[in-house]
Amino acid sequence: MSQKNPEFRFKYIFAHDYNPVYSNGAHGGVTPRGELVVNFYQERQPLPNAITHELNSNGTIGKEVSVEPGDLNKSLVRFIENGVVLNHQTARELHFWLGEKIKELAAMEQAKAALPPGLQSEAKGFSH
Repeated sequence: MSQKNPEFRFKYIFAHDYNPVYSNGAHGGVTPRGELVVNFYQERQPLPNAITHELNSNGTIGKEVSVEPGDLNKSLVRFIENGVVLNHQTARELHFWLGEKIKELAAMEQAKAALPPGLQSEAKGFSH
């Protein structure tokens, strides 16, 4: 008869203000203490502080006259909402974990691509 391996359970406790956020990029580096800092951002077009329009003679809003700031069309915003500091070992473990999850995503995408075209749209929301 085989003997059962010992088990250990992790319980997860969430902060009262836990709120996952979307990120489409990261910036950071190595600190003087040898830790890795990763700041997650959402990159997007900037929003204007103000837009001025002409008023038409009939009282309706006319064409746009000016936008503040003036370089609005020449810039992007990287909104940083959170970041993490990792020691070397934790960064290595996170790297491995991300690699495994990326493999899972690739397998899911391959499985979806192998489905007949009519079933591919139905499989968009499947998860595990």
